[in-house]
Amino acid sequence: MRKMKTILIAGPCVIEHKDVMDTIAQYLVPISKKGHFDVYFKASFDKANRTSYNSYRGPGIENGLRELSRIKETYGLKIVTDIHEVWQANPVAEIADMIQIPAFLCRQTDLIQSAAKTGRIVNIKKGQFVSGSDMRFAVEKARMAGAEKVFLTERGTFFGYNDLVVDFRNIDLMKDFADAVIMDCTHSTQKPSANGSTSGGSPKYIPSMALAAKAFGADGYFFEVHPQPKQALSDGTSVLELNLLNKITNDIK
Repeated sequence: MRKMKTILIAGPCVIEHKDVMDTIAQYLVPISKKGHFDVYFKASFDKANRTSYNSYRGPGIENGLRELSRIKETYGLKIVTDIHEVWQANPVAEIADMIQIPAFLCRQTDLIQSAAKTGRIVNIKKGQFVSGSDMRFAVEKARMAGAEKVFLTERGTFFGYNDLVVDFRNIDLMKDFADAVIMDCTHSTQKPSANGSTSGGSPKYIPSMALAAKAFGADGYFFEVHPQPKQALSDGTSVLELNLLNKITNDIK
């Protein structure tokens, strides 16, 4: 039986204005201090997989890591951010406590192993084109490169009838070989490219995604949050409104 505190990863999809970052960090601090969750602040410095060239990508690695470092030092929160290229692993590891591999890159051996070699926790998001069972090979790549802890995140299982479909059985399957399995409760409500050059979503299902994941034994939960979702610079149609996070975490607890 696993003995670990429930993991909570939350933050904006991409690094935004300082006021947005501070508002979210300030909201997470009391949740962290209550001690029920192992809390990580997540934000991307570069969204390299946006649908449209014109979509906001973020401040870039130099300014982005400076901002994540400020959040860490100011609020005492642990940090998660993702990488898209091998060379990014070492500078990111100087700030981040957990390095995330995006779903579309979950089979990229060099990328996974570059993150593993830093000694940080590696969180690999399961691609929608990979079965839960086959993610054992991604975990194996990380462990062979020296990773002590490898997490897997379910964020939608496959595409069908203009939607993203979730098979919660993957949570149980992946627990056999990952140190923790996390449910991405916000990305799993997306409707990819449903709005033409951007993705759509059904955020009303976010609480249900979390509770369903709990029923299947999830070790943690991932929520992209924003104080004003309609003004979010990325994933505004599927992020959770920040002031709803307390209720959901209480329900999970």
